[in-house]
Amino acid sequence: MKENIIPAIRLTLFCAVFFSGIYTLSLLGIAQLAPNQGKGKIVTVDGKNHHINVAQKFTENKYFWSRPSAVDCNAAGSGGSNKGPNNPDYLADVKTRIDSFLLKNPSVQRSEIPSELITASGSGLDPHISVQGAKVQAKRIADARKISKEKVLELIQKNTEKPLLGMLGTEKINVLQLNIELDQLK
Repeated sequence: MKENIIPAIRLTLFCAVFFSGIYTLSLLGIAQLAPNQGKGKIVTVDGKNHHINVAQKFTENKYFWSRPSAVDCNAAGSGGSNKGPNNPDYLADVKTRIDSFLLKNPSVQRSEIPSELITASGSGLDPHISVQGAKVQAKRIADARKISKEKVLELIQKNTEKPLLGMLGTEKINVLQLNIELDQLK
C-alpha cells in the first residue's frame, strides 16, 4: 500500500502546481498575443461597449432574437438549466417559448422553428444563431421596421459566417452584429 500512496501524493502535487499555475499562466501568456489580449472583440454603439462573443438579450420585434439563456445573458456566470429533456419544467419552458415565438411570428409554422430559438445553449451565452434561425424572424423584423423582407434577407446573407476552412462547423450569424447593422439601415 505504501508503494501506491507516495506516487499518488506526488502526482496530486504535480497536477495541482501544473494546472493551477504553469498551465494557467501559459494560457494567459498566449491570450496576450491575441487581438484585444484575449478579452474578446468589443464594439461601441452609442457610447456603450458590447462584447461580440457574449450573447445579448433582444426582445423587441424590430431585432433578431438570440437563443434563450438559462442565465439571462449574464456573463458573470455561465450555465445551462441542467434539466433533462423529459423534465416537466423544461418541457413547460420550451412550450412557452414556442407559443411566444409563434405569437410574435404568425407566418411561421411550428415545424419551421429551429431548435436554437427555443432551447438554451449549454453556457447560456451563445452569441450565434443559425441562418435558418435568422430567416424565420425576417418577416417580423421587416414588418416592425417597415422595410422589405428582401432587404432583411440581404442583411442576413451579408452577415453569415462561413464554416472554418469551409468545412469545420456550420454557417452561423452573430446576433449582435446583425442587429447593429439593422440599426444602421436608413
